[in-house]
Amino acid sequence: QVQLVESGGGLVQAGGSLRLSCAASGSIFSSYSMGWFRQAPGKEREFVAAINWSGASTSYTDSVKGRFTITRDNAQNTVYLQMNSLKPEDTAVYYCAFTWAIRPSWRFDEYGYWGQGTQVTVSS
Repeated sequence: QVQLVESGGGLVQAGGSLRLSCAASGSIFSSYSMGWFRQAPGKEREFVAAINWSGASTSYTDSVKGRFTITRDNAQNTVYLQMNSLKPEDTAVYYCAFTWAIRPSWRFDEYGYWGQGTQVTVSS
């Protein structure tokens, strides 16, 4: 079992920044990739960003490219999502997710473990 704990959400004005963190713990015995997804009220959960074990390969949804950056610290088993130039449409609950896949994936069904979510609210 793998446990994920997110932190760093909050309320910010449009144009502001937030950094989300996700700490993984438990039975982590090999390389893994991590992803961030988000779900706005009344909408389906959508892919935001993902990163592979080494950090050399990342993937982003088009709407956040150039504004969000995903990174990781393997010594701490932690992944980060730096969110800059936030927009009201970024408002959502953000979830981190864990997969044993070696490549970053946008596919929801490839992730076997999920965090509890952290609320991000961007005011206009």
